[in-house]
Amino acid sequence: MAAELNESMRALVDAPNPAVLTTLNPDGSPQASVVWLDRDGDDLLVSSTAGLRKERNLRRDPRASLTVLGDARGLRYLVVSGTVTITEDEGRALAVRMAEKYDGEGAGQEYLDLPPEVVRVVLRLTPDKVVLRDYSG
Repeated sequence: MAAELNESMRALVDAPNPAVLTTLNPDGSPQASVVWLDRDGDDLLVSSTAGLRKERNLRRDPRASLTVLGDARGLRYLVVSGTVTITEDEGRALAVRMAEKYDGEGAGQEYLDLPPEVVRVVLRLTPDKVVLRDYSG
């Protein structure tokens, strides 16, 4: 059963906060990647290049965890665990949208300028468990 994000959780995801995606390597060890993040309803979206370790790990084992940092001191954060599905990022739309979210208007052009053999994918994490921690007082 999918878990739902509350408004405070959604606001954390909707802001340009850094996140860490953790997947499982073939030997069972964790592999962590700093990622940009977007949202579709309660699903969390990450754009990646096809063939990278995180994408290969998720094709083999779709379980993942994502930690969204809400402040520089790490006193407010969201942890989301769930299952990932992978689709092609048609027209690199997600990559462009996230570049502009994190780096400003026009920043997405670098993704549009990539050669056609560089395939971008959408990693869609459907949450099974969500935990918001706030120790900021």
